[in-house]
Amino acid sequence: MKRIRHSLRHSILSELMILIGLLVLCPLLILPWYPDDARYTMDFMIPGGGSVVLGVIFSLIKRPNPNFGTSWKDSMGRSSLTVLFAWSWGVLIGALPFVLSGQLTMVQGLFEAVSGWTTTGLSVIDVRETAPIYLFHRSFMQYCGGLGFIMVMILFISGKHAMKLYSAEGHPDRIMPNIKKTAQAIFLIYNICLVLGTCAYRIAGMTWFDGICHSMCSLSTGGFSTKLNSIGEYNSLAIEIITVVLMLIGTTNFAALILLAKGKIKAFSKVSEVRFMFLVLLVTIPPTAFSLADGLNISIGEGFRKATFDIASAMSTTGYSTMSYAEWPHFAIAILIIAMLMGGGIGSTAGGIKLSRVYLILRLAGTNIKRRLSPPRSVVAPSYVKADGKAPIDADLSEDTTGFVTCYLFLYMLGSLALTVAADCTLMEAMFDFASSIGTVGLSIGITNPTTNDASLIIEMIGMMMGRLEIFIVLIGATFGFGLIRDHIKKLFKRRAA
Repeated sequence: MKRIRHSLRHSILSELMILIGLLVLCPLLILPWYPDDARYTMDFMIPGGGSVVLGVIFSLIKRPNPNFGTSWKDSMGRSSLTVLFAWSWGVLIGALPFVLSGQLTMVQGLFEAVSGWTTTGLSVIDVRETAPIYLFHRSFMQYCGGLGFIMVMILFISGKHAMKLYSAEGHPDRIMPNIKKTAQAIFLIYNICLVLGTCAYRIAGMTWFDGICHSMCSLSTGGFSTKLNSIGEYNSLAIEIITVVLMLIGTTNFAALILLAKGKIKAFSKVSEVRFMFLVLLVTIPPTAFSLADGLNISIGEGFRKATFDIASAMSTTGYSTMSYAEWPHFAIAILIIAMLMGGGIGSTAGGIKLSRVYLILRLAGTNIKRRLSPPRSVVAPSYVKADGKAPIDADLSEDTTGFVTCYLFLYMLGSLALTVAADCTLMEAMFDFASSIGTVGLSIGITNPTTNDASLIIEMIGMMMGRLEIFIVLIGATFGFGLIRDHIKKLFKRRAA
């Protein structure tokens, strides 16, 4: 046994394959409560068990851990490729239960898995005709996807490359003395909120099954629902309030949540991203409420209720809804698109550009204007407050922020235009659904449904993966992977020529 454990340390990729296989097997745990779903056991055992077996076989092949290289470029390339492999493998294995059961085609199954692991929430299945084990599978994918495969792996296994992989997956903060304690602290908060959220939903009128599924998807800012009309199916103010609270917890930077959990409320309230989040809500909810009241002929109070929930859902990139957006005024739709593009907190389960980057872009614009209006020799030294203290807005941070935002908006425009062609829809409709895809939100104006064609689903899948892994990880990983393949082919030709 000791020899096997030692062998399992030889390959990070093998560890990830085993982990993903185990996660896909987890829905089988609900069979004691839903014995009728036992007929689907093999649909989970084949991909989940197969992934575990393949992982064990590859881990037993004696070879050292992949060399992450001595140069920064080589290290980043291998880390990004590892993360990209984990997510690609997770999507494939997560899709197979849907495909093997005959519920979805391969493209639809991949779409559902991508939407699940990336915590997007766009769906092509009819939940009214879907067995509980598959509804749990969707929700559990989102719950784990909110943390990320690397984060979950670090809970059980940590090596010298853990920090590189942790950062490559999009987690910028190390909030405890070491990376494993950081992952454990985040996991503890995550699970405590899950238990409290599930109990709150049960008290508010949900069943235990619906409560745990909605709690997993609210915290992960995922948005999958067990009901056709999402949260709107319940028509309950209490359930909407619970959902808003869980969505805001999920969209808040984990490092800031640690401050809150430690009772450091003053320090939490000083974090620039937290302040900006509440400012965005304060600025966007009232005009949306008045627009809805006028456009839908409802009361101001009802307008505020719907605006608060849907703006929180869009900005947190959760994607829960209380009503159809088909009749919404264009002004309110535009605000939702802006909220989806901004997204939630960096280092949280949310997607989008991220509030901290939007905040920094606005600060940079303000600083630029201030510098132009100030005397030539005046010094402007902008800064912002992170969870671990005050930090300068220096040239490197400015370059990284503007570069990411530029790439994000370019990809958004490109994807929106492609979706207008693939889905044969208006630009407004395409902009809404692709903003939802790249922002990993899950709201749809009607384009994404069980009848959506494969081309549209593929475009949205690309958007979801790019958005969840923050564009550069995908580009760096793919480029590095192609480079390795190219070098390998060159070596083969040289050997044959020799």
